[in-house]
Amino acid sequence: MADCLFCRIISKDIPASIVYEDDRLLAFNDINPQAPLHALVVPKRHIDSLNALAPEDDGLVGEMVRRAAAIARDKGFADRGFRTVFNTNAEAGQTVFHIHLHVLAGRGMQWPPG
Repeated sequence: MADCLFCRIISKDIPASIVYEDDRLLAFNDINPQAPLHALVVPKRHIDSLNALAPEDDGLVGEMVRRAAAIARDKGFADRGFRTVFNTNAEAGQTVFHIHLHVLAGRGMQWPPG
């Protein structure tokens, strides 16, 4: 989608600080980090929100979660702890309508979030 920020990052039209890439996923550092580690794990295929997922996307979502854990591990935060978050639609804080998994670590997290 030409007007999607994350699609433009995936196509390399917009630069990003990439921390991981394969044929299905791209992960990059958030431009407005909320923790010392704040990366976004994004599927290369455009999907607007979690509400648009189909049963055939189950494997993709699993890959996103496993990649988030691997990024936390690679950055030295797995044992200390990290948070993963999907925001779905505007009221939940989704601002880019291309599913993405936030992985945050390196500071204490509060509950409830937000």
